[in-house]
Amino acid sequence: MDLIRKSILLAIFITGMGGLCAQETEKIQDVFSKSYGFETVGDYAGAIKSLKAVYDPDSYHINVRLGWLTYISGQFTESAAYYQRAIELKPYSIEARFGLTYPASSMGNWAQVKSQYIKILEVDPQNTKANYYLGLMYYESGDFEPAAKHFGKVVNLYPFNSESVLMYAWSNLQLGKIREAEVLFNEVLIIDPYNQSALEGLELIK
Repeated sequence: MDLIRKSILLAIFITGMGGLCAQETEKIQDVFSKSYGFETVGDYAGAIKSLKAVYDPDSYHINVRLGWLTYISGQFTESAAYYQRAIELKPYSIEARFGLTYPASSMGNWAQVKSQYIKILEVDPQNTKANYYLGLMYYESGDFEPAAKHFGKVVNLYPFNSESVLMYAWSNLQLGKIREAEVLFNEVLIIDPYNQSALEGLELIK
């Protein structure tokens, strides 16, 4: 009988906990819904306040949402902290790492931006956005070899993307690969016939 009584009590406890969890989930869903409503009308402070009222440091979703809301409201340091917490909760999250690049770039923390792109590519080597922007960072710093590598990955995946083909062309030109650059500049002009940067590149080759 004791075993039966314990089983019944356990079942009641589990059922009760399930009900509490369901109520908590509905509460969070309602808060998120309200935060979207506030954001739609530009009331970012209201959206942030509604989420902070139910803040759970172990909630990935709340941290990512607050990371975005604090970013668009100009609270870059706070935004970075929320995104960093989200990354700690889900280290393989690409969206949280991209999120962190927004406040980091706004604060001029380019080393952090670069490190996030590198970590994203460790998870997803073919990620076109990370490859493209990391390529830009290398190009702007005069490091043309890795720039060409990253632009090349994007071009292989999206040969019709004129911006990537253009940067791949310029990277090759900077590396002294004249023939490769010429072919790529001409490819840009197929996609975008009046692209001034491609025309300038071809003029330099003549």
